[in-house]
Amino acid sequence: MAKHKPNPLSTSMLLLYPILLVAFMNSAANGFDGNTFGGVSAIADFQARFGTNVAASDGFLAAIYILGNVIGSFVAGPAADWLGRKRGMILANIIVLIGTIVQAAAMQRRDMIAGRVVLGIGSVMLGPSATSYVVEMSYPAYRGTIVGLYNGCYFIGAIVSTWLEYGLVDDTKGEINWRIPMAMQGIPCIIVLAFVWFLPESPRWLMARGREEEAKRILIKYHGEGDPDNELVQLEMEEMHEAIDTAGSDTRWWDYRELFNTRGARHRMFLVLCVGFFGQIDLPPTSYYMPLMAQTAGIVSTKQQLLMNALQSPVMTIGTLLGVHTIDKYGRRPMLIVSSAVCSLCVLIIIICSLKQEGHPSVGLAGISFVYVFLFAFAFVWTPMQALYPSEVLAYNARAKGLGMSGLWINIVSFINTYAAPVGITNSGWKFYFLYFVIDVVGIITIYFFFIETKDRSLEEIDEIFADPHPVRTSLRKQKISVAIEKS
Repeated sequence: MAKHKPNPLSTSMLLLYPILLVAFMNSAANGFDGNTFGGVSAIADFQARFGTNVAASDGFLAAIYILGNVIGSFVAGPAADWLGRKRGMILANIIVLIGTIVQAAAMQRRDMIAGRVVLGIGSVMLGPSATSYVVEMSYPAYRGTIVGLYNGCYFIGAIVSTWLEYGLVDDTKGEINWRIPMAMQGIPCIIVLAFVWFLPESPRWLMARGREEEAKRILIKYHGEGDPDNELVQLEMEEMHEAIDTAGSDTRWWDYRELFNTRGARHRMFLVLCVGFFGQIDLPPTSYYMPLMAQTAGIVSTKQQLLMNALQSPVMTIGTLLGVHTIDKYGRRPMLIVSSAVCSLCVLIIIICSLKQEGHPSVGLAGISFVYVFLFAFAFVWTPMQALYPSEVLAYNARAKGLGMSGLWINIVSFINTYAAPVGITNSGWKFYFLYFVIDVVGIITIYFFFIETKDRSLEEIDEIFADPHPVRTSLRKQKISVAIEKS
């Protein structure tokens, strides 16, 4: 499907930007925790209060957040379907805000555990509502860039939290040097809760609820330059009529059958689970454990460890901002394969450096430097793709529940990876990294044989690809342009 790209400064696009920015704050809220906790776990005052100077203890407090994610995954999709994308975001942000307050005010270990569980529940609920909203509100021609930027906003929270920790650690005394960074996670939630009331609801959600006129008015305003006869609006309405079932499983909170009841649905979920798995088990979670990895490489200064932790977010932000502009140009499959190949090479170099670093600090530092190369290559493609690709390949009626199940799967994998990483790094050193090299290579093979290409297709055209007996081959063939919209 050829899609006319409007002027980025057109009226419809200018109206769309602030709406999407509010939704992006949901991603920023998620960006605070991983990097915040990784930094505060290296701060002496935090270690003294909660006893996190032991690898297993550190891993437990990091992983208990993911346990909250697992719990929240069961209600995340149904909430986004039943309440709607807007009200789903409201509920999720309220829960995250409560968890943030409890965690930042924690005086005992049990308080920290409770706060992290509640925070985990709310955080995973942000995804199905906010990601579905962004992909469904995006102008079709810019969907890859917009959804990629949504996931890239994760680094807003990461940058603020890690650099705040770095600035506070030697300049302030007492527990304020970890309580302030933890409290900052509530700021994106406050922004969302202040402005979400002014957002329109997703037109696809309205269509699924039989509110066709409301859906059309929103498309006219934000995709059609205010013209009721706009060709793109007419096409989107026709495609939604054909693809969205007003009696689909999204209208029944308990019904998950559309995730698995056909060959195409099972293929979709397989791809979603693959993105979750290979996007998590690619390297130990450096956002949590960069200080520990630095210590293993011979860097003992807390200030230096926090600096290395803080540098991750700017590196990945630059990678993401550069990458989102190439996703719609070169396609999803080739970008994922190239990124994964570079990541595999970096992991191999990290393994070699870890093997040879004893007595050679410069070798250990070289290994750490390739962690940043890895993070750049990963962020260039995988960071935007983790939000974009699952939301593209899932059909509308299964999108929110599918993203909820994706969150469940991601956090099961993350729970294992997060809890095992500090023990594995401490006890096994370079041998532990070899697991990630093997998984990265398997990921490349899986992408080549099973991933479909979604570039330049509408969400409804992607549905047609999965209905074909050979979806991968069909997605790679050049298709006849169904509608050409020329700017007069």
